[in-house]
Amino acid sequence: MTEASAERVLVSWSGGKDSSLALRAVLADPALAVAGLVTTVTEGYDRISMHGVRRSLLRAQAESLELPLIEVPIPIRSSNDSYEAATLAALEAHRAAGIERVVFGDLFLADVRAYRERLLERAGMRCLFPLWGLDTRALAREFIAAGFRAILCAVDPRQIDARFCGRDYDARLLAELPAGADPCGENGEFHTFVHAGPIFSQPVPVRRGEVVERDGFWFCDLLEDE
Repeated sequence: MTEASAERVLVSWSGGKDSSLALRAVLADPALAVAGLVTTVTEGYDRISMHGVRRSLLRAQAESLELPLIEVPIPIRSSNDSYEAATLAALEAHRAAGIERVVFGDLFLADVRAYRERLLERAGMRCLFPLWGLDTRALAREFIAAGFRAILCAVDPRQIDARFCGRDYDARLLAELPAGADPCGENGEFHTFVHAGPIFSQPVPVRRGEVVERDGFWFCDLLEDE
């Protein structure tokens, strides 16, 4: 299949490891072509929603990936209705341009998958889940072995110790996670920021800033490195 005949898709992009692995899977499929990365950003904070990563680092990722970035702005403490309205508005023009599917990095949470499918149906689009059902322990090891590099940018202290916030996502961290924690953080134990790996044209320069608690979660404020 030629590049011109490949199906154009969007990729839901959080900046973390699961969306990086999903993107890698799409880039390796000659039947698919990535038309853009879709990311929800919180206005006022100017950061990736949920992950708390600065918008400047998100844009640096997209630049290194050499892919268009579609930012979906939502207000601070956005209601679900506001989130859905913003998402549907952002997807409308792309659906009109013939794009029918959006790629997600979800792994096994059936309720999350069903929610995404219902939302995309309202946009006249469908979902694609290239990582669905894969063993998360094996996937975590594969991520590291492939040469990806990531930092835990957000931690839920109700599930894992706050001391994990700001640490590298590596074999040592996996070994230290509590037995009940998913190694990919699929239950919301943690979120990551990926700054290097085989899908990037060059590493994203990043350094760790202050680790802070906000709204019951711990965040490592990642900064652009000089």
